[in-house]
Amino acid sequence: MEILNSQIASASLLLIRLNIKVDEVIACGITNQRETTVVWDKLSGKPIYNAIVWQDTRTSEYCQNLRKDGLEEVIQSKTGLMLDSYFSATKINWILNNVARAKHKAEKGELLFGTIDTWLLWNLTDGSHLTDFSNASRTMLFNLKDERWDRELLNLFNIPASMLPDVIETSDDFGRIKPDILGGEIPVNAMVGDQQAALYGQNCFKPGEVKNTYGTGCFMLMNTGKKLVSSTHGLISTIAWKIDGQIVYALEGSIFIGGALIQWLRDELGIIDDAASSEKMAKSLEDTNGVYIVPAFTGLGAPHWDMTARGAITGLTRGSNKMHITRAALEAIAYQTKDVLNAMIKDSGLLLNALKVDGGASQNNFLMQFQADILNVRVFRPKSVESTAMGAALLAGLKAGCWKTSGLEDQGNGSQVFLPTMKDKERRSGYDGWINAVNLIKNQ
Repeated sequence: MEILNSQIASASLLLIRLNIKVDEVIACGITNQRETTVVWDKLSGKPIYNAIVWQDTRTSEYCQNLRKDGLEEVIQSKTGLMLDSYFSATKINWILNNVARAKHKAEKGELLFGTIDTWLLWNLTDGSHLTDFSNASRTMLFNLKDERWDRELLNLFNIPASMLPDVIETSDDFGRIKPDILGGEIPVNAMVGDQQAALYGQNCFKPGEVKNTYGTGCFMLMNTGKKLVSSTHGLISTIAWKIDGQIVYALEGSIFIGGALIQWLRDELGIIDDAASSEKMAKSLEDTNGVYIVPAFTGLGAPHWDMTARGAITGLTRGSNKMHITRAALEAIAYQTKDVLNAMIKDSGLLLNALKVDGGASQNNFLMQFQADILNVRVFRPKSVESTAMGAALLAGLKAGCWKTSGLEDQGNGSQVFLPTMKDKERRSGYDGWINAVNLIKNQ
């Protein structure tokens, strides 16, 4: 309910601040954290439990048991996803098995499931229960090849099909926002998962183009076009979008802790005043003096997928201080990205000569320069780093007829470019130290 109310308040404030009338708004799009799970009562409209967010690992043991039963391969072959608590299926299963009468009500067809896009749409419109292909592909219930909810997986997780939304194209007619919410009807013409939205917002329309979003976590996506690439190096296959009957696929590496690591330094350790101060602190040093942080607070994501791993700071000496720890935190974000990119190159067979970046932490110039250095590629940061919102807006405008995808490809002008300057020996030495630190905390 808090998420819903914050969106209505934000939209209302936006209309007031920009002095825009509701009837001047041609369309809107919804983008969202993807795997976050909401189950609500179909009749009352009330959630039966708090949203379980994508970072929640309460179903890790359940996933391990499924893995022991030999089910990982069949799940990955159908969905393109790793068997992990990250995705929606085990979260739905947990709610049904732990909330009073939930399973009974679900079997009677009285409960609905949605990721945040579906939850918002259902409330903003007159009960439209829909999602798009990008979000459906993140539930661990959607068969990528058949392009529909998978009956075998629904049975495996004991989830009634009646709970699930219908799946339509990413840029499509999702209904209209009710007039009593914002003072008039507004067509909802797009719904798209946040990372796929950023891929579209960064104009990564060609196979081989890659973007990395530095938010709470970090998410790197490579457009693989019409080809569904099955990863053998710890990445996941996902649907980027479906437009005009054509699915575009992507390879994705999900890093669970990115910008959240800087928040941890501020809120839990109290060694920085704000996120912006980390840049100045990091630049004040030549290096970390051998300190590494592996931020496996909720396990390790791609390409390691170790739910049991926990975070560590290694290489501490008597001379280590908060400046070294802060710099090591920023470097850790870049090192995790290199892990993912290495896997992406192996899976796709494509060499990367540039990386497009966005998200809040991408505004940190030290991080972006270190990222360019450790990857040895150019890093492009657009004027506006809110590529996720841009992607949702562009997809909504596409359905509304405001533009065509072909006219959006040259929008990258004005990007700031970070060029690699680090020497090869320094790059290899730094990354070798990172790998050693990661190996210390895996499979605990």
